[in-house]
Amino acid sequence: MPGDDETPSLDVPVGMFEDIEDLKVQVASLTALIEGLTGGDDADPGEAASTETEEATGEDTEDEGQYPPLILLLDPPEYDDELRALTEWVEGVLVPGYLAEPSADARWCHLWFEHTVAVARLHAMWLAWQELTDPASCGYLGPSTWHRDHLDPALRELRAPTGPFAGCTKGEHQVAHRLPGIVPSAWNQAEA
Repeated sequence: MPGDDETPSLDVPVGMFEDIEDLKVQVASLTALIEGLTGGDDADPGEAASTETEEATGEDTEDEGQYPPLILLLDPPEYDDELRALTEWVEGVLVPGYLAEPSADARWCHLWFEHTVAVARLHAMWLAWQELTDPASCGYLGPSTWHRDHLDPALRELRAPTGPFAGCTKGEHQVAHRLPGIVPSAWNQAEA
């Protein structure tokens, strides 16, 4: 019989292979998450992960360090360490790769780390970059998502004429221009 040893011809769209690879990454990620939550292969279904480590140290190790806090909530030396790592990313990746020459319409301050609002926004953008450029967790769509949802909006806000660098021009740096004064309120008037 002809055709017994022949492989059938299948018309498969090229994009389907990429979709399959994305699904494999997502399944692997979910499998690892489930194993982590259930305590691995030897745990019974529905059984929570062991808390022996937490009991031995007296700390909640699962929540500790799992999600990085807003950088502005950190105290030294944690703030200093996080700012140092953020500076390496901003100066090594963001500035050379994404920031053109500053102008009146697209401002940038070389002393960005002295602008609290800029530090907060850049830190959030950096955290998203770390997660969305990891192929194991985000597949092929992560970088595109990072550009669309994090980089573009953050740069629009940072470099806007009314953004945190509004008073900074070439060769001139101003931070105090963004600090609000005392806002009158019912609390302040009651004391007077």
